[in-house]
Amino acid sequence: MLNTAAKPANAPGVPAKELLAAYAPPPAAGRWLEVLVDCPGVHDVLTYQVTALDVQLGDIVSVPLRQHLVGGIALRWAATLPADLAPAQLQSVRGIVASGFLPADYIQLLDRVARYYCTPLIAVVRAALPPGLLGRSRRRVRLCPAAIPTGAEAFLDTAAQQVLDFLRDRQAQGCGWQTLKRAVRPAKRGLEQLVTRGWAEDYLEPPRYVQPKRQRAVILATEPTDAAPLSSRRRELLHQLKVWGGELWLQDFLQRSRTTAATVQALATAGYLVIEEREVLRLAAGPAVTDDCPKDLNPAQAEALAAIQAQSGCARLLLHGVTGSGKTEVYLQAIAPLLARGQSALVLVPEIGLTPQLTDRFRARFGDRVCVYHSALADGERYDTWRQMLTGEPQVAIGTRSAVFAPLPRLGMIILDEEHDHSFKQAQRMPTYHARTVALWRAELADCPLLLGSATPALTTWQAAQQSDDWQYLALPERIANRPLPTVEVVDMRRELQQGNRSVFSQRLHASLTDVAAAGQKAILFVPRRGHSSFVKCRSCGFTLTCPNCSVSLSYHYRHSHQQLQCHYCNHSQLNPSHCPQCASPYIKFFGTGTQRVMRHLEEAFPQLNCQRFDSDTTQRKDAHRRLLQRFTNGDIDVLVGTQMLTKGLDIPQVTLVGILAADGQIDRADYYASERAFQMLTQVAGRAGRAIARVASFCKPTALIIPW
Repeated sequence: MLNTAAKPANAPGVPAKELLAAYAPPPAAGRWLEVLVDCPGVHDVLTYQVTALDVQLGDIVSVPLRQHLVGGIALRWAATLPADLAPAQLQSVRGIVASGFLPADYIQLLDRVARYYCTPLIAVVRAALPPGLLGRSRRRVRLCPAAIPTGAEAFLDTAAQQVLDFLRDRQAQGCGWQTLKRAVRPAKRGLEQLVTRGWAEDYLEPPRYVQPKRQRAVILATEPTDAAPLSSRRRELLHQLKVWGGELWLQDFLQRSRTTAATVQALATAGYLVIEEREVLRLAAGPAVTDDCPKDLNPAQAEALAAIQAQSGCARLLLHGVTGSGKTEVYLQAIAPLLARGQSALVLVPEIGLTPQLTDRFRARFGDRVCVYHSALADGERYDTWRQMLTGEPQVAIGTRSAVFAPLPRLGMIILDEEHDHSFKQAQRMPTYHARTVALWRAELADCPLLLGSATPALTTWQAAQQSDDWQYLALPERIANRPLPTVEVVDMRRELQQGNRSVFSQRLHASLTDVAAAGQKAILFVPRRGHSSFVKCRSCGFTLTCPNCSVSLSYHYRHSHQQLQCHYCNHSQLNPSHCPQCASPYIKFFGTGTQRVMRHLEEAFPQLNCQRFDSDTTQRKDAHRRLLQRFTNGDIDVLVGTQMLTKGLDIPQVTLVGILAADGQIDRADYYASERAFQMLTQVAGRAGRAIARVASFCKPTALIIPW
């Protein structure tokens, strides 16, 4: 059968009370629509007239604004116009970009986010919707060569001549207005002369919206009779299509039947086949997985599951389970009854790197009812996944922070795995929302339970679960099958230095890595920072190289024999200077330890080990996380060196050693949450080992925070 896209239901959005006075649609004649537009400096809703279009609340529409066409959201119907606005002044909605893109209660949620985080509503909408929906037209200029008389340019002034020469080099496609302004100084005056003479055209290019993907399909219309004038080969093709279900994508049919497009077209002309375009969903595809069945639960898991399933309406639960205690199995068995009742579940994880393993487990249990939504997907995949979720079919949506806005109409439960992780906080762009807070608001609107899971819950969450009547605390104190918790050895690197060890590895860690290499086992090395070193500093004057944009220290990266400095906030990069920019001293050196530096030391000390970095520098491409972890699981990689992405939810039984380098650097950070986050990070990464009973943590100084291990 064909994988065709179901048409999403037009679920009108329900605007917030502050934005909505009356939203029942007025009579068909003279309808006035208030639209939230995506345009800098415009924060209020604008009123437009709807004539022949069937616009529904929650649609993405295209409307004129000043000299542009912009995308906007059909927010509400207006019963009356402002006193200073006449109906004749209204412009009309030009088109519908996407229907029913904002489900019920959605605008109310977005408006609450906007008010709480002091952000314009349109900024929250941009963060929530898939990219490419709120497009904007571009002003472009192109030449009209046929209208230019021979030799007539001699009468042009200098400005018009410069514009003419510039456009002649781009006759076919023209250029943008901003490009022309940068290239030619008096561009406006020169262009006006050319447009007045009819030699150039100044026009608006429509916005480029994300469009559904369409593909041609071939359908069996009728079977040939015995008397039909068809060759045996063409009869065979029709019979094959019938055996294959009567319909196939055209390209698949051509390959499987080994025929040509001309032959298929001839059968369609004769009336035996129908060739039509159908929409195909661009959904994130994963590898084939073996079907899984529910596991037997231990008493603690069974008690937690019973408490979760006993909830009705909006409830808040904290599932506090040690690493390896089987929290994911509790999630799976808590979701299964929801799908049977026709409801959906939303599962949030802190890192994109966590989604492959978790998605594979969910797909093994729930099959194609699992979808993935995060920022690493292509625009078309996010667009189609969003529309597929709007259908209202029971499903499980798995994603990162931005998936908290996933439009699941019949939401039955929200789960935040590793709820303590600070990656759930949006820090770089407005709105600076926290997914945990938004998930709580969404659970209230959907009247469904919110389940937070972690081995090291945030102190605020833990305290609320212990002291508040609004929360319920669930504990999983033991690992599955009573496996022992990992033991941790704390190494004082100051003593190592006194003994002459100047390596980044302690003697105990070096010996453990040697044992891993001899036994053919696997190891994980956790480094707090990516790159080579944390910062570059002059030892003569103390000057530290900082980013000119962000005023934070630049990290040292070693790339293909180039010593490069990079800002991890804005991606500014520059070459590492050989002398101090302030005092010209040659004694300028990088300090700190990053993943690149550890990799270089590993390659020098253990050339027999196959080592690989696992950080945001090496996982930028699509599905890079999955490929690296698959290679590690299959035995192609012996040692995985990574940053905080390694601390979250990975379950690889072959790992027998976890090394933590410069861990006290996390404790000494200038952050109110430094001690809490250091404890969470170290506990999580120590729990990544499956069969290990000992592993090594390297510190510059032992800290009371680590002693309880």
